[in-house]
Amino acid sequence: MARSSGQRLLGFDRRLGVRYVAGADEAGRGSLAGPLVVAGVLLDYDLLRGARVRPLASLNDSKQVVPEEREELFEAVLASASGVSVRIVPSSEIDRAGLHRSNIAGLRGVLADLHPPADACLVDGFRLGPAAPPHRAIVDGDARSAAIAAASIVAKVVRDRVMRRLDALYPRYGFSSHVGYITPAHTRAVRAFGPTELHRRSFQAACYGTRAAEAA
Repeated sequence: MARSSGQRLLGFDRRLGVRYVAGADEAGRGSLAGPLVVAGVLLDYDLLRGARVRPLASLNDSKQVVPEEREELFEAVLASASGVSVRIVPSSEIDRAGLHRSNIAGLRGVLADLHPPADACLVDGFRLGPAAPPHRAIVDGDARSAAIAAASIVAKVVRDRVMRRLDALYPRYGFSSHVGYITPAHTRAVRAFGPTELHRRSFQAACYGTRAAEAA
C-alpha cells in the first residue's frame, strides 16, 4: 500500500531520531502587495501517535493542496502541534529593511519563539546565520519535512485570510482572488487606481511606472 503524503513527511522528521522538531516557512515572499507571513511549527514526536497523528495523513506542501484542504490541514496542525508561532511583516517593513532581510529575521524569530526549544530546527531552503537557533536548511523542505510543510500551511492560510479581510478595505484591487500576487487583473487595477499602502514600493514592478508615465 502506498504511503500518504503525510506519512512520507512525518517519516522524514522521525528519521532525525529526536523528540522535538521545528519547521519554519513563509508565504507571500513573491507578492506585490500585502504582508509576508512567517510561521514556525513545533512537533513532539513522542506524542504524535494514534488519533493525534491521523489528521495529518494528507499533510503536504501548501502549494500542492487546494484551499479547502489547506483550511482543514490548518486546523489539524493547530490541534497536533506542540507550539505554533506566526509573525506578520507588513509591506512598510519590507520596503524599509528589504525582502530577504525581513524574511530571514522572521524565520529566526518564529524558531526562537517556540518552546520547549526544538532538538532539530528545519527551514525551507534558507540558512539563517549564527543569530538563529541551530538549524538545517532543507532544499524543497516543504515537500520533504512534516514540520516545514505544517509551517507552510499555517503561513499560507493566515496570509490568505489577511488578504481576504484587506479586500474589504480595498475592493477595487481584487485581493481576495490573487492575494496580492501579480496577475493581469491586479496589474490593471494598479495602473488604473495607483498602488495602495499595501503595495511594496521597493519592488521594481512595471505597473507602478505606467500610470505615472501616462499622467505626465
